[in-house]
Amino acid sequence: MSNTSRRTRSLGALVSVAALALVAACGSSGSSGNANPGSQGFTPPDIPMQKSLGAKEGQVNILAWPGYAEDGSNDPKVDWVTPFEKQTGCKANVKYFGTSDEAVNLMKTGDYDVVSASGDASLRLVASGDVAPVNTSLIKDYSQIEPFLKDRAWNSVNGQMYGVPHGWGANLLMYRTDDVQPAPTSWGAVFTGASQYKGKVTAYDSPIYIADAALYLMRIQHSLGIKNPYALDQKQLDAAVSLLKEQRQNISEYWSDYLKEVQAFKTGDSVIGTTWEVIKQVAAGEKVPVKAILPKEGSTGWSDTWMISSKAQHPNCAYAWMSYITEPKPQAEVAQYFGEAPANGQACKITGAAFCKAYHVTDKSFADKIWYWTTPISQCLDGRTATQCTDYGDWTQAWTEIKG
Repeated sequence: MSNTSRRTRSLGALVSVAALALVAACGSSGSSGNANPGSQGFTPPDIPMQKSLGAKEGQVNILAWPGYAEDGSNDPKVDWVTPFEKQTGCKANVKYFGTSDEAVNLMKTGDYDVVSASGDASLRLVASGDVAPVNTSLIKDYSQIEPFLKDRAWNSVNGQMYGVPHGWGANLLMYRTDDVQPAPTSWGAVFTGASQYKGKVTAYDSPIYIADAALYLMRIQHSLGIKNPYALDQKQLDAAVSLLKEQRQNISEYWSDYLKEVQAFKTGDSVIGTTWEVIKQVAAGEKVPVKAILPKEGSTGWSDTWMISSKAQHPNCAYAWMSYITEPKPQAEVAQYFGEAPANGQACKITGAAFCKAYHVTDKSFADKIWYWTTPISQCLDGRTATQCTDYGDWTQAWTEIKG
């Protein structure tokens, strides 16, 4: 894999208090995660949906994660933007962002037409009125998008899609096969069993990682009543924080730059911890003896969505981009470069079967085991109405306490 240093996804400063308050005010009470479709129980602002396509405006302003809109300037061999420009006549003006919080703030300016939003940002954009409903009938290959990525809690509200699925992936458990024996099957290896790898456990550096602990507790401590790892009342959050503080005693380092995680596994400074499939592939390619599994409890993960601004200055070119970037060829190119599963399963005809098997591209049973990143808000996302849940501000404060 080339240019891996640009494939970073930092979630360290995701949510401002004002944004959280806005979403909370909308009264979200529906379910999130992997179990149910997207019906959050709040009424989004009345933003009109584009009914038909008109003349293209000649340009489009794209806000994207690094690696999602490559034009050859980083690597001449990596370019799917230029073909889009030639095909549509829309010049692509691309700006990369480093965190979801940055993307949300930039979208509020009205300077960008489309954004590749992760699940921790998408509902905030909907609730604030910064994105519009998407008319999926205007997306050329929408029917080819894997059904298990459509109409989900992070990309739709009350049955209306607010974006086009782009790519997704799971947070996996990676371990060195020469140091970790027997092979782990549970997240318990980095939580309740972490002491046997004292000083050599690694974890993702973000408040959203609290959901990983909550997911584990959801499976092993039923008395807590956790139904959704992103919907934690104070007692449930306290339990997750307690577990993470215990884990902290065994942590080698928290990572956000995954090349550093590869290096830590290479040197043996870390022997077990959270990872992504692409990290495992890079590490294995450097002859590090590692394996990565989806533990029996399931996993957290991400699912990104292309969304259109409610103030788009170039809406027709924006739709042209959303349509183009979800075609099989650019989907294959992005997925192979970034290291994730493409949303369009037809991309497998281009990537080849080995890639699609490794990333579980069309594997619904695998995808259904993932609880995708979703912003915690005070209105419980598991459907409880008589309980107030903790929000991302609470999680951010807790994460600071966990890390000390």
